[in-house]
Amino acid sequence: MTSQNIIFVSTMFGSPWGGSEELWSRAALDLAAQGFRVSASVIKWSPLHPRVRYLQARGVELWSRPLQYSLSKYPAHWLASWNRETAEYALARLIAARPPALVVLSSGSAFPPIELLELCVARRVPFITIGQANRERDWCCDDLAERYRVALAAALRCFFVSQANLLLAEKQFGTKFTNAEVVWNPVNVALDASPPWAHLGIGGELRFACVGRLHPPSKGQDILLEALATPEWKARPWRLYLYGDGPMRQVIQLLASSLGLSKHVEFAGFAAVEDIWAANHVLVMPSRFEGLPLAMVEAMLCARPVVATDVAGHSDILEDGVTGFLADAPTVRAMGIALERFWKRRDEAEAIGRAGEGRIRAIMPPDPVRTFSEKLKGLVGLT
Repeated sequence: MTSQNIIFVSTMFGSPWGGSEELWSRAALDLAAQGFRVSASVIKWSPLHPRVRYLQARGVELWSRPLQYSLSKYPAHWLASWNRETAEYALARLIAARPPALVVLSSGSAFPPIELLELCVARRVPFITIGQANRERDWCCDDLAERYRVALAAALRCFFVSQANLLLAEKQFGTKFTNAEVVWNPVNVALDASPPWAHLGIGGELRFACVGRLHPPSKGQDILLEALATPEWKARPWRLYLYGDGPMRQVIQLLASSLGLSKHVEFAGFAAVEDIWAANHVLVMPSRFEGLPLAMVEAMLCARPVVATDVAGHSDILEDGVTGFLADAPTVRAMGIALERFWKRRDEAEAIGRAGEGRIRAIMPPDPVRTFSEKLKGLVGLT
């Protein structure tokens, strides 16, 4: 009889929660609600993120692990995991304690650490990978690339959240993934959301929203600020609202001030998706790399146009000049050109947003979580 145990392993370690955690965590909840025994290995942040506590409250067995085991606090674990990732050691313990029908390895990057894949191969445990963001610079040396090629070929599926990142990974590893598939992340807004188009502010002020972690190395807020710091843009009626938080908020504030943009830029913190788009007109996404950002899908569902860099999955869903505007590269010059193209057609902004809404509703599954859960069950014959 097939085991009914399913193990999820999150390898995100940069922050307590992020968009990369939505798919695996909601699938874990869905499967637990269906009666499967679900375990999850996550980093033990202090305090635990509310979404992690919610998993636990809804029947997901939580196995939290530190970033590193302390020799003084956990001498046995420290010795047993010496020279190993804590995630590898935690997964080995989980497999022994809860022999699984399937292990789901979720990564905020394109692939989880190779040691986790090789552990599943060695233990002959069925596994899949979920890859979120990918970067042009993320190449492996030959020996590590070969290990990945072998291990990934043993996965039941290698899931990616954008076709562009799948193609990039095939280039990076010099192979075609015959077991790869593209899936959708769930969003944080009702699929029938319809916030009214916001009236322009005083003097016809246009309101841009940049939604995401305040982290220029990935989200590129510096690119956007520099592109908007020209004399032409400073003379125009617009305001930029930066939604979210992150480890580089103060640096971004100082940059905005040094560029003379303080009166144009506001740090708005966290807000509900529909509230953001009831107050703003255009999403700007100056990312240096991505998976397929929830913020873009949500903005399009809310019928707002998008100006974004042409990285990762942005071009999978955004048609340049029709549903938004793509910058050729994550550079100040390219972003500036894309913003200027939008500005010249700003009177069409609402219509462009409606075109984006039609496109995203035509290609996005109505329930990405249940669709993904059913894929997982089908891979190992669970009912």
